[in-house]
Amino acid sequence: MSSIRQSRIEGVIQEEMSMFFQRNAREMCLGAMVTVTVVRVSPDLSSAKCYLSIFAGPPKDEVLEHIKVNASRIRGEVGRRLKSMKHIPSLSFFIDDSLDYASKIDELLKK
Repeated sequence: MSSIRQSRIEGVIQEEMSMFFQRNAREMCLGAMVTVTVVRVSPDLSSAKCYLSIFAGPPKDEVLEHIKVNASRIRGEVGRRLKSMKHIPSLSFFIDDSLDYASKIDELLKK
């Protein structure tokens, strides 16, 4: 269970990363549409797991790998936007497959 502070930081990081991906979609996301679905920050605020949904464009794995390679640049941009935070957590990225899972279950229920 995350604290109120963790929840606020998660929300702010999610919002800033979403805006970053919108502004830099062609360069950073290889033209794909990337949505930040969930951000989970560790209790000591040293690391953050970011779950992304990737639509329309190159294969998801290729886009995720390109984002992982540029993780330090993304962290720097988020850090510049969040001047009130003393320490920006290190970012790790994962594909959020919950939408795919939900669509599979929905498809099975229709049968």
